[in-house]
This record gives sequence, structure tokens and C-alpha cells, in this order.
Amino acid sequence: MTWQDDYAGRIMKSAPVPAVQLVRGAGARVWDSEGREYLDFLAGIAVNALGHAHPAFVEAVSTQAATLAHVSNYFATPPQLELAGRLLRLSGGDRVYFANSGAEAIEAAIKLARRTGRPRILALQNSFHGRTMGSLSLTGKPVLREPFEPLLPNVEHLESTIEALEAAIADDVAALVVEPIKGEAGVVPLPEGYLEAARELTTRHGVLLILDEIQTGAGRTGSWFAFQQYGIVPDAVALAKGIGGGIPIGALVAFGAAADLLTAGQHGSTYGGNPLATATANAVLAEIERAGLVENARLRGEQLRDAISGMPGVAEVRGSGLLLGVGLDAPRATAVYAAGLELGLIVNAPNDTTIRLAPPLIIGDAEIDEFTEKFTTALETTA
Repeated sequence: MTWQDDYAGRIMKSAPVPAVQLVRGAGARVWDSEGREYLDFLAGIAVNALGHAHPAFVEAVSTQAATLAHVSNYFATPPQLELAGRLLRLSGGDRVYFANSGAEAIEAAIKLARRTGRPRILALQNSFHGRTMGSLSLTGKPVLREPFEPLLPNVEHLESTIEALEAAIADDVAALVVEPIKGEAGVVPLPEGYLEAARELTTRHGVLLILDEIQTGAGRTGSWFAFQQYGIVPDAVALAKGIGGGIPIGALVAFGAAADLLTAGQHGSTYGGNPLATATANAVLAEIERAGLVENARLRGEQLRDAISGMPGVAEVRGSGLLLGVGLDAPRATAVYAAGLELGLIVNAPNDTTIRLAPPLIIGDAEIDEFTEKFTTALETTA
């Protein structure tokens, strides 16, 4: 029996059997069970902000696990309060709710919207917000939603245009929920001026503007949060992935009056904000800040964009910072991903014509040079 046989026999069929079994990581590199080394330019889908086995991450997990791992939300803990303060300082928000994942952060956002008393929620076509029943209701991908319908009522999916938003928004809308960059759609930014217009329209109609920054947050796009590049302030921001650097944690940061919509007993989570997760997230965010990794994401993103733009078979490069979508000139992304894996490079193909890059924020010249060489070869061998 191989590990693939074990996987096929033991794990539910919601995911295909993986091609590789990873056993160890260090920095921007991982190793499989056969001893092969890979350059990791996916980082667990934008999760491992500090790479693998970073000393700050390891120390935080080890120290907190030996001190106090979990107590429930009947009690406060110092790491929980520290992380709340840190996220509010970095985002400019007013209150935070802690969850265990991005989907759970979106679930909290949906309940926040429901507390307005208004029935309708607007989201975008081709968006992705999670796979729980609530977050799936917001996800603008019919192929994912249809097997589980009926989902939440009164959720409408709009084209990603200002005109569509103007036509749909009204005083009976509770919230507009959008990703600043649609990650699972192939790293597709919103049209120029969209977020600014969305903020103006939602404010005019008393609608909550809720941003899904699960993939774009924690410095990945070259600012702490993508919305900070647009000069707007949302009503709530859903976070996860990179804020924990590899340990499961999610959060919903609320601003202004939205911060007081949820009251005692209206939402909760047994594990949400537990000391192990919050202590680790504190260490991850503190290291991102100490090491200047937000600025590194911006600079390395520009460096990567320049390197990729001249490669054969590349039609465009989308995204910001270290969340980039490489648009190919033909539907061969799956082949490019497979060729990269054979060469010791981990990337991702969210659709037939896009390769997604989301490397650790710690990458430097050496990693970019190696990526450039291997990715060029992967493109050439699949042309």
C-alpha cells in the first residue's frame, strides 16, 4: 500500500488524491516523503507568511502550548487582548471577533449584516468566500453552489461593474461583500475606481461595505490590508490565512457603528481567539512588522512582475504585491503547474489560463532567481 492508497481509502472524496506528500519545510522550501526539495511559491495558499518553521512562529507555538493552549471564551487571555489591539492598530478598526478560519470570519460578517434588519446581501459573480453554507451562499461560482442549494435567501451576485452596483443597491440592502482581488478567480483585481464608488454608494444608502481580505490581508499586497491602497474605510474586514502564518485563525474587524451590531450571545466560537492561536498570530504579525515584510512584499512583487512579463506564453500579470496571477496565452495552466512540480516548484492553477503565485513574504533575490529559471522552463516545456 502506498500513501496515495491510504489517502484514497481514508479521506473523503471532496479533494483529489494529491501528487506529493510533504513532510518538512524551512523558509520558502519544502521536502516530500521521497526527499525531493521544492521552492514553495504558494505558501499554503497565502497562509505561510513567514515561510516554514520560522523561529518566531516555532517559539510562539512552543511557548504558548507549554503555558496555556485553550480556556474557552468564558475567560480572557493576554494573547487574545494583545492580538485584538494589534489588529485594530494596523487596520484602524474598532472591535474584532475571533474565529478559526476565513469561512467562519465570513459567517460572522453575514450575521453582522443580518443585524441591520435589511433582507438583501450583494456579492459578486466569480467570487469566492468559503464553502460553509453561509459563505458558499456569497460565493459567486454556480458550479460550487448548485449541488447544495437552496442556500441563504436574498443573496444576489452582480457583475463586477459600477453600473451593476448602482442598479442593484437600495435602502433594503444590508451589505455589499467583495474581495479587493478575486483570488480563486485567478487573482483578478476589481475594476479601477470600483471600491471608491462602492464606498460612496454604500454610505449613501446606509449599506455595510464588507471586504473579504482573507487572501489579501497581512501585508500580502504591499500594504497591511488591500483597502488601505484605495483611501477608503470599510465597515468590516474578514481576515484569516496569513495572520496566523500556518496556525488556524480567522477574524472579523469592524469599524464605527458596525462594531456594535453584534451583542452578547449573538455569536460565538469555542476555539475562537484561543491563546495558542492568538499568541502565534501576534508573533507572526510582529515579525512581519519588525522585518519590514510588507514593504518586501511590495518590492518583490514588482520584481516578480518584471521578470514574468517577458516570459514566453505570458499574456498578462495581475494582482498586487506577492499575490499575482499569471495570465497565460493558452489554456495550459494545469500542465504548467505539473511541469513546475517536476522541476521542484510549487505554484497553483486556479483555472485553465492562470497560474497563481503567493509565496512567503520573506522571499529575496535568490528565491526569485530560482523561480524565474524554473517557471521559464515549465512554460517552455508545455508550449
